[in-house]
Amino acid sequence: MLTSIESYSRAIYALLDTAPAIRRHTVRIYPRGAHIGVLEGHIEFDQGVVLRVYERLDFARQRIVAYSYEVWRGQQQLYWYDPWEHPNNPELASSFPHHKHIPPDIKHHRVPAPQLSFAQLNLPSLIEEVEREVLGTTASTSDTQG
Repeated sequence: MLTSIESYSRAIYALLDTAPAIRRHTVRIYPRGAHIGVLEGHIEFDQGVVLRVYERLDFARQRIVAYSYEVWRGQQQLYWYDPWEHPNNPELASSFPHHKHIPPDIKHHRVPAPQLSFAQLNLPSLIEEVEREVLGTTASTSDTQG
């Protein structure tokens, strides 16, 4: 999937077009050089829930080199993910550097995020998490991908 902007785009847009909980999205993937791409936009769900996504992609290395994923309901930020390194926090070692910021004290309360990776698509698990934990639905993106 991370071999070219074309293959990544096909995989992402197929996911976004088939996930039943998604109402609409503004996700765009565009080149920033010969081997660099950017994915960014909003994915809108019911109940005013929005997943804001940003990824910087290096297709030569077949990796996501930076990301930010934020989940909002209206004006309230529910949680976010980032790969900012916190090497002095032993609780995050199991998924270093991937982690999730959650309430209370959302800026400083971090938990491991083992489902995230620099080497694979993260959006399927993020969408499933929104469906399951925020919307309380059982719809699964893996069920729609055949």
